[in-house]
Parts: sequence; structure tokens; C-alpha cells
Amino acid sequence: MHLTTRQIMYPEGDSREIEHALSINQLVDINGFPMTPPFPTAKVIVYRVFRISTENLKGEDIIRYYLEQLWRDELEELVQ
Repeated sequence: MHLTTRQIMYPEGDSREIEHALSINQLVDINGFPMTPPFPTAKVIVYRVFRISTENLKGEDIIRYYLEQLWRDELEELVQ
């Protein structure tokens, strides 16, 4: 039996397990769920996936999605 574990890695160093795959430059909310612009307001917390790494262990692959938080000026460009 081979397991695949997916984790999002926050800029602060915290991590959280998720059940779905992400891709580079994908925008996600604080829980790792995909978000699509335009956003109703710039007062939201949005992260961008900037790196993906895979660690192969015996019987398990750990896929880590590294996130960076978008700045307010970046968010303002994505508002309706």
C-alpha cells in the first residue's frame, strides 16, 4: 500500500494537511482551497503556491505546497 500526503506550508513555517492537489501560481485561501479572481474586496487573505516539493519515503510520498501571501497592492489588482 502506497500513501500520498499533501501539505500546505505557510510562510510562518506552519503546515496543514490537505486532500487535493494544487499547482504552481494557483491562488488559495487560508485553508488551501483554490480561489479565482475577481475578489469582492481586497480585504481577504490569499496565498499563492510558489514551490512544490516531493519527499519519497518507504510506502509514502509527501507533497508539500509552499505558499506566499499576496500583498495588498497585488490583491487590489484582482478586485472586481
